[in-house]
Amino acid sequence: MEIRNSVALVTGANRGLGRHIAAQLLSRGATKVYAGARNPSSVDLPGVIPLELDVTDPASVAKAAAAAPDVTLVINNAGVSTHTPLITGDAANIRLEMETHFFGALEVSRAFAPVLTANGGGAVLNILSVLSWAHFPGYGAYSAAKAAAWAMTNVIRQELAPAGIDVTALHVGYMDTDMADYVDKSNKVDPAWVAGQALDGIESRALELVLDENSRRVKSALAGGPELLYPGLPSAA
Repeated sequence: MEIRNSVALVTGANRGLGRHIAAQLLSRGATKVYAGARNPSSVDLPGVIPLELDVTDPASVAKAAAAAPDVTLVINNAGVSTHTPLITGDAANIRLEMETHFFGALEVSRAFAPVLTANGGGAVLNILSVLSWAHFPGYGAYSAAKAAAWAMTNVIRQELAPAGIDVTALHVGYMDTDMADYVDKSNKVDPAWVAGQALDGIESRALELVLDENSRRVKSALAGGPELLYPGLPSAA
């Protein structure tokens, strides 16, 4: 689909990658950009329409869908990273990650699918991660939630295709945002660049965007078995 003249909803648009995507949507000629955030007053980007949206609350999602009936493009970007291990970590944090990345993105997609269909079709972009494919204890909850979101993305792509709705998955490693402020800058990519690649991918109807070298390396290792991704594990003699 074309970005120009589209009407977009970006979840988690008050900061980080979401804010960059919202800004570039405007610069590329989107007619209207709804900037979803739990606290609309935190949205400071001129030209967007702040929209109260908590993706972990189905009632909030339904209210947002009713308030934005002209949407043709949905970008599921809202995220959280609690760095919670699965065995010893706080179960509430694990549930929060799953509620945000999997159930939240699914709830938004379900709520806006009829909207996109009524408007003649459109597109959904799900922001995923290299950790959809590579899973480590320090990111246990995040990895599990992103892996589930990847599976969900592949399924709804098939379910929504008959309605003329494209679904794109975006995988990337560390970005230079608040969420990764503890990571050395040399290991992070520019979120503005990621935003541009995301919108290019939507326009080219890409099924999947694998944007950085780390994500490409991990994806290529999947077929080689767990030994390639987790070399420290014991293996059979």
